[in-house]
Formats: sequence, C-alpha cells, structure tokens
Amino acid sequence: MNGFFVSGLKYSQTCIAKVHKLLTFIFVVSSCYNSNAQVPGRPGFVAPMSFGVHFDPVISWFGTNIDAVSNQGARPGFNFGISYNRYFGPNYSFSTGINIINAGGRLISRETTLFELKNYEYKIATVGPNEAIIYKIQYMAVPLGLKLQTNQIGYMTFFADLGIDPKVVIGGKADIPSLQIKGETATAELRAFNLSYHVMTGVEYSVGGTTAVVLGLGFDNNFFDITKDNGEQPADRVSHKLFSFRMGVNF
Repeated sequence: MNGFFVSGLKYSQTCIAKVHKLLTFIFVVSSCYNSNAQVPGRPGFVAPMSFGVHFDPVISWFGTNIDAVSNQGARPGFNFGISYNRYFGPNYSFSTGINIINAGGRLISRETTLFELKNYEYKIATVGPNEAIIYKIQYMAVPLGLKLQTNQIGYMTFFADLGIDPKVVIGGKADIPSLQIKGETATAELRAFNLSYHVMTGVEYSVGGTTAVVLGLGFDNNFFDITKDNGEQPADRVSHKLFSFRMGVNF
C-alpha cells in the first residue's frame, strides 16, 4: 500500500509539472472576460472564476459484461487534482481541471489466461482459472462538467457537479498472487484512452474571505472497456467504477 501511494505521488508530481503551462493559459484566457457573477457563499464578492485543490480517497472496482470474467473485490486509491470553475451565473459554473487518479481492481477468469507483462522474465504469465489478477492503474483526467450551487446557508453552500471525463492511462501495474508476481508493468493489457461520467455532491464551508473547505461524495464510471482482449483472452468489456470522498479547499 505504501509503495502504491509513493508511486502515485511520483506520477502526480510529473504530470502536474507538465500541465502547469496549460493551467496558466486557462487563467490568462479566463481573465480576459468581464463576468459579474457573484459567487455563492461569498457575499459582496464578484468573481468570474475560482480555483481549488483536492485529495480524494477512492474505492474502485471493476464491472464486466460476461460471466466468464468477473470482479473479485475493490481496491483503495486516491484522486489528486486541481479544479477550475468559470461562472456564468450566481449559482452556475462550468467546471474543469486536472486529476491524477490512482485506482484499481481485481479480476478472475473461469479459463486459463495468458497475461502480458512488460518486464516479466517470461513476458507472458499463464494465470490459472479463478486466480486473481490485481490491477493498479494511474489515469490523468480532464473533467468537463456543470456545477450547480445553492445560495449560502449560514456558512455552507451545497453543490452538485455532473459531467464527463476524458482519461489517459499514464501507468499500469499488476499483481498475480498465485505466481508470486508483484508490481509488474501491465500497460500492454490496458487501453490507453477512456471516457467516463462523474457525479459529485457535497458542501463548501466558508472559513473566511474567498476560502472554503470542500467535502463531498462522488461516483465515476468508465464508458468503454479498460482492458484489451489480447490473443485468446475472452471478448469482454470491463468497466472501471470509482467511489470517492472529496476533501479539498476552494480559493
């Protein structure tokens, strides 16, 4: 678990550095507009946009469309990211940002599976029937959503955010306990691109000025197959589902 966490943080630092210029560009372009939308929860403050950071613990698992391949339990992970909201009304904004997601799951097959591993001594691992393959996947996602907010109630503002998330797989490893294989690169078994929808609800608690603590619950589900069907592997469609606990700060 600690190795997975450290590996995820390294991926996060690398990807955030790469998108720094993109976020700067978004900031400059957004500043060119003269929106006068009042941000809920910030009485008297007029701002066309807001930024935030978040670190979300995640529980993720797979869903399959055939009985021959099935999910066998959930995996812990996290989602670290930067959010951006562009307001077009007092209670409405377009939401986007950059997310680095570390998630996974466990799959078993009723049949013997030949599983390709990049750095494995034999390149192909022969996994017996009903033996688990544990996936550890890192995504970079750019959420595109619509955020709806209430007016401030006391110190709190309630919100809901719905949208879609284009994703790129930036890393993938696998454990196969029955073969004593751990942390081997498995990107050859994963599709590089995917698309998911997200639903997030929660509350922003004002702590002074324009700063608010954010707490929420979210669900994310991929539209497309996350795994490849290499060789004689079963023709399945494996979706990746994530349940997250939002913890963040908006500025």
